[in-house]
Amino acid sequence: MTSEKLTLDQANNGGSAAREETAGTARKKTNWWAEARAILLLILAVLAFHSLVAKPFYIPSESMLPTLRVGDRLIVTKYPYGYSYITPTFHVLPFMHGRLFGHMPKRGDIVIVVPPGKDTDYIKRVIGLPGDRIGVAGGTVYLNGVPLKQKRMGTRDIPVDGNTKCSPDEYPGMRVRNAQGKWVCRVPIVREWLPSGRYYDTIDLGYSPGDNYPEITVPKGKVFLMGDNRDNSADSRYPLSEDGLGGPVPWENIGGRAEFITFSLDGNATWNPLTWIHDFRPGRTGLSLHPKQAKQ
Repeated sequence: MTSEKLTLDQANNGGSAAREETAGTARKKTNWWAEARAILLLILAVLAFHSLVAKPFYIPSESMLPTLRVGDRLIVTKYPYGYSYITPTFHVLPFMHGRLFGHMPKRGDIVIVVPPGKDTDYIKRVIGLPGDRIGVAGGTVYLNGVPLKQKRMGTRDIPVDGNTKCSPDEYPGMRVRNAQGKWVCRVPIVREWLPSGRYYDTIDLGYSPGDNYPEITVPKGKVFLMGDNRDNSADSRYPLSEDGLGGPVPWENIGGRAEFITFSLDGNATWNPLTWIHDFRPGRTGLSLHPKQAKQ
């Protein structure tokens, strides 16, 4: 009896173990199609969000100093001006006239724009709208025959780091040591007001070819854009052959509006993870990129 019982128990245990092994094998089996579909849906969701709602943007140049510095990461919203052929994250569509739910930007907005015939994103400030007469004389912008109000605000120290070199060729005599003995780029600041009362700071480095631009009338459906670093910005004042925007830009070429800075890196980090935390620039996270409004 005992021997027979052991044999039955062993058989039962063996059958149970076999069933558990089979169940475990079934549980471990992966549905690769379901996994791939989930990943694909996630990618499509991210691309849709980037194309229709908002996307991150990296500042690669100094054309918008002092407002934006190389190494700034910011958020660009896609919906404020509606949608055009340039709206998708990847610029693969041919030029198409008009915008869906289109709205013209306001003077002073910082926008992402793609030069005609190119696929590179620029970031500039809207200065002129359709029908505006705009020109530049001696570095002063004239809008509809009236010079924009300007005020010299002295100098501002921008720390020199891995992303801000303050090259002597571009900023002659402006790379100096501050009171703490640190290298800074000491640049002259000029505050500029638009007729609406919106204002922002620009940099005036002295004479540059863009300081004089014959007056034109901005055509219908186009906008005139300029960088805040007025003497170091390829914008609507310069032809496409000089990497400028080639004059007023079709509003279809505007990809979105810059909203705020998420974080900023100074470019001093190395492969050592211990240096990464010190790469963050303090005080820039959360800065709004909307122009300030003067009290009327």
